[in-house]
Amino acid sequence: MLTIDSQLRPADLLPAIERMWAESARCLDELEASWSPARGSPVFTIKGEYTSQGWTEWTQGFQFGSALLQFDATGDERFLEIGRKRTIELMAPHVSHIGVHDHGFNNVSTYGTLRRLVLESKIPRDQRELDLYELALKVSGAVQASRWSRTHDGGGYIYSFNGPHSLFADTIRSLRSLAIAHQLGHRLMGENDESFSLLSRLLQHARTTADYNVYYGNGRDTWDVPGRVVHESIFNPNDGRYRCPSSQQGYSPFTTWTRGAAWIVTGYAEQLEFLATLSNEEFAAFGGKEEVMQWMERAAIVSAAGFIADCPTDGVPYWDNGAPGLVHLGRWRERPAMPFNEYEPVDSSAAAIAAQGLIRLGNFLNQSESGGDQFLQAGLTMLQTLLSETYLNAQAGHQGLLLHSVYHRPRNWDYIPRGRKIPCGEACMWGDYHLRETCLLVQRMAKKEPYYRFFGPDFR
Repeated sequence: MLTIDSQLRPADLLPAIERMWAESARCLDELEASWSPARGSPVFTIKGEYTSQGWTEWTQGFQFGSALLQFDATGDERFLEIGRKRTIELMAPHVSHIGVHDHGFNNVSTYGTLRRLVLESKIPRDQRELDLYELALKVSGAVQASRWSRTHDGGGYIYSFNGPHSLFADTIRSLRSLAIAHQLGHRLMGENDESFSLLSRLLQHARTTADYNVYYGNGRDTWDVPGRVVHESIFNPNDGRYRCPSSQQGYSPFTTWTRGAAWIVTGYAEQLEFLATLSNEEFAAFGGKEEVMQWMERAAIVSAAGFIADCPTDGVPYWDNGAPGLVHLGRWRERPAMPFNEYEPVDSSAAAIAAQGLIRLGNFLNQSESGGDQFLQAGLTMLQTLLSETYLNAQAGHQGLLLHSVYHRPRNWDYIPRGRKIPCGEACMWGDYHLRETCLLVQRMAKKEPYYRFFGPDFR
C-alpha cells in the first residue's frame, strides 16, 4: 500500500519538476530529429529508441501534445511551433477516425491544448486559428459519440475498436472529446436529422462504465472487492445485456490491470471538474446534477482508494495486481516497487496517469467537503517517486522520459533487455505525456497560476 507523505507540498516538487522539463526538452528534440511520420506513430522505446507498434494509431496526439505541454510549462516557442505545425499537418485523419475509441487521447491533447492555450492567453488570439481548433474538436466529439451501443436497461456506451460488444475502461478518458464538443454547443446528427446530445452520451457512457467496469464489493462475482477495475465489459450486441468481464491487456478478467484502473481514476476526476461547471438545468433529464455527481464521485473514490491500496509503498504499481509472478515477490505491497526483479514488470505509466487523477480528485473533494487530502497527498507522493532517478531518464540518447513502463504484457510486445527476464528500462508515449501533464498541473498549483484543466478556463 502506498505510504503517503502527508507533509509534501506542490512547491516541494518544483526543483524536480524543473529537472524533468530539462530532460523532457532533450527527449523531444531527439525524437523530433529522428522520427519520420511515414513510420506511423511512436509507441514505446526499444533500446532507448522510439518505435511504432501496429494496433491502432492512438499515440500520435501524445507525441505532438507533449511538445505543446513543454511550451506551456517553459515558454520555449520552439515546442509550440513543433506541436502546432504537426497538429495541422498530421492530425486531421484522427478527427474523422470512425474506427477507434481514442479521440480524447489524440485530439484533445493537440487541438484541445492549442484551444486552451488561446483561451488562457498563452498564445495570441487568432480567431480563424481558434475556429479551426474548435471545428476539429466539434467533429471529433461527434464522431466519437457515434460509436454507440445500447444497453438493455436503456443506457449505452462508446464501444471500443474490438467491436459493438466491447466497453473499455480506457474510453472514460475519451469523454473529454464529447465534453469539449458539448461545451462548444455541438450535437451529433443522425438519420432523418435526429439530434443526439453529446452530454447525454457522455453521461450514459460514464454511468455504464461505473456500473460494469468498476467494482464496489457488492458480490457481483467471487472476486468483487472495492476498487477492482476490469479492462473490458462484454455485452450481447443483439439485446444489450451484460455478459461478463474481460481483459485485453491485463492478466485476467478477475484481476486489475493497473493502467486500466489509472484511466478510470483520472477519467472520472476530470469529468467531475468539467460537470461542476455546467448548469443544473443541463442535468434535468438525468436525475438532476446532484445525483449524477454522487454516482460519479462514488466511482472515482472507490477506484482511487483501490489504486492506493494495491500499490507498493512508493506508488508505482506492477502491471496487474494478479500477475502470476507476484507470488514470488512475497509481500510486495509492503515495500517499494522493484523494476529490476525477475518475475513481473512494474508500469510507471499507470502511476503517471493515476497521480494526476488522484491530485484532481483530492482538489475537487476539498472544494466542497473534507476527505480530499488523502488523494491529493497520494498523487503528490507518487509524482515524487516518478521524478526520482530510478524513473526519470537522464541518459542522453535514450528518447524516453519515464522509464519502466509496459504496453502489452500478454502479447509480449515490450522489450526485454539482454540478461533480464522481464521488460524494464524502457518508456512509452502515454507515460511520457502524462508525466508532463501531471507536472504541469502541480507546477501551476505551486506557482498559484490558473488551474490546468483540459476544457480551459471557467468563464462562469
